[in-house]
Amino acid sequence: MFDIRAIRENPEAFRAAWNRKKPELGNVVDDIHAHDAALRTAVTDKQEAEKLRNETSKLIGRAKASGDEAEFERLRKIVADAKDTIEAAGEQEEAARKLLDDLLYGLPNIPLDEVPEGQDEDGNVEQGRWGDPKSYDFEVKDHADLGEALGMMDFETAAKMSGARFVLLKGKLARLERALAAFMLDVQTEEHGYTECSPPLLVKDQTLVGTGQLPKFDEDLFKVTGIDSKTMAYLIDRYGAKHAEILAEVEKLESKFYLIPTAEVPLTNIVCDGILEPGELPKRFTAHTPCFRSEAGSAGRDTKGMIRLHQFNKVEMVSVVANEEDGLAELERMTECAEAILKKLDLPFRRMLLCAGDMGAGARKTYDLEVWLPSQDTYREISSCSYCGDYQARRMSARYRSEAGAKPEFVHTLNGSGLAVGRTLVAILENYQNEDGSITVPEALRGYMGGLEVISA
Repeated sequence: MFDIRAIRENPEAFRAAWNRKKPELGNVVDDIHAHDAALRTAVTDKQEAEKLRNETSKLIGRAKASGDEAEFERLRKIVADAKDTIEAAGEQEEAARKLLDDLLYGLPNIPLDEVPEGQDEDGNVEQGRWGDPKSYDFEVKDHADLGEALGMMDFETAAKMSGARFVLLKGKLARLERALAAFMLDVQTEEHGYTECSPPLLVKDQTLVGTGQLPKFDEDLFKVTGIDSKTMAYLIDRYGAKHAEILAEVEKLESKFYLIPTAEVPLTNIVCDGILEPGELPKRFTAHTPCFRSEAGSAGRDTKGMIRLHQFNKVEMVSVVANEEDGLAELERMTECAEAILKKLDLPFRRMLLCAGDMGAGARKTYDLEVWLPSQDTYREISSCSYCGDYQARRMSARYRSEAGAKPEFVHTLNGSGLAVGRTLVAILENYQNEDGSITVPEALRGYMGGLEVISA
């Protein structure tokens, strides 16, 4: 969400910024101006009509008392016309406000000036690398082949239960996944000062609006409703359209719930609709949760293995700070917190500064961490850390006071993966594989694995 006054005062800056995200997107500024003008006109018309009604109403009594019927009728007609104007202007105001809000809520955040130009990953800029990819004197296998050969990674059984893009982990790989999550949480809480949370996995639609997933990315979410389409079709067939229409209206009154696509959603909303007092910032939260994404638009990409699943586990970090200066410093800190996990696991990685067109919708600046995968002979994303400015705070009405009694200001928010557990498991399987198909357990995890050093079939 954006400050409409800022758009009015500097429309060309917003036009240029949105064009950096996507060519021609900046033309939306013209629509914003049109809806804003219609809204302001309706508000003015309504206020003037209300003023006229109130002033005229005072004169009606005097005209009646004086016996001036003509003046009485004239004034009464003015009041009646004013009421009609108030009603019509109110409807126009409501319609214009909805059009404007729908437009603003669907727009992406404004990239910072320091973010490089570009529309896709080709415009991203490498910031540095850590660790050297290992050389193997045997033909490396990908994680899916390794896991299936161990008898501990089962895509076929998962597909029978849930369809494509799901996995069933068993035995030592299931324990390794659990160990990774516990290890990541311990590092982020004990070494980096994040507060561990166990948030809800089901959230209301307004919660997702607050962090920016709705309304723009509805198709990428899993929604839970009271009446599904098959049930509705059955009711229409059995009871007729009238009964189904009643049920449909009832469904509208029910709360809609969504499975979270990331713990960023509930963690960021901890400060929703609140005012933080001086000394409460920064706030840092972390959580390990399952995440659910439909992966809309990803058909044909990463169809094999665990890289892109509908359900996956992730340790998320969220920070709430006071302003842009604090936010940019926190982004560096958060990214280093994510890098610390990869360093402790001795997994080679690189840091990428994303270009304007490749960032997520809510971000003003983003670093991606990409881990080395031997089977693909390349780096793949394992963490994304983003500074969002006050974009989410405006949507959530999350504010703070810089000092006692000061006017509340919007907070600034950040989020990042610390890390994606499944992709970290993938990276360990591939980087720690042995010629016989066994997997060496990284030293940092052996305490979480009961001292186990090697995972074998």
